[in-house]
Amino acid sequence: MSLSHGFPPVAAPGARLLILGSMPGQASLRAGQYYAHERNAFWRIMGDLLGAGPDLPYAQRLERLTAAGIALWDVIAACERAGSLDADIVRRSVAPNDFAGFFADHRDISRVFFNGAAAETAFRRHVLPGLAGSSLRLARLPSTSPAHAACSYAAKLAAWSAILGAS
Repeated sequence: MSLSHGFPPVAAPGARLLILGSMPGQASLRAGQYYAHERNAFWRIMGDLLGAGPDLPYAQRLERLTAAGIALWDVIAACERAGSLDADIVRRSVAPNDFAGFFADHRDISRVFFNGAAAETAFRRHVLPGLAGSSLRLARLPSTSPAHAACSYAAKLAAWSAILGAS
């Protein structure tokens, strides 16, 4: 099993909130784009909330997010994983991204939203202990992954609308 590496953050100066996934899946890694799997609801939700839908070119979607004060990244910088499921990440192989440096560069971020439980668990385990005294407000949203089919699109959209008041 080889080590997979994630993407750099998408963030503009003045970003106020950060959306964190766990680690890009295989479709995203192949495409070099966040949430590239056609059945992942992330960009559809961003389209409904911010006009950053999958019908737009990827660069324009990212511009819409950053214009809304939203940064996008993953908790894990590198890990071993067969396939795309978070459950298949080899826990001992997890290397988190440099959040101390990121938050030092993006001091206006006060809210962090997790795209699912795996991102939140990884952040709390690998990152939060190193951010002692942080006043970040953390919230988990339902995963946009097609693997999280138990939650309907309407329920995901309703939950994700929380980013509108936070950005």
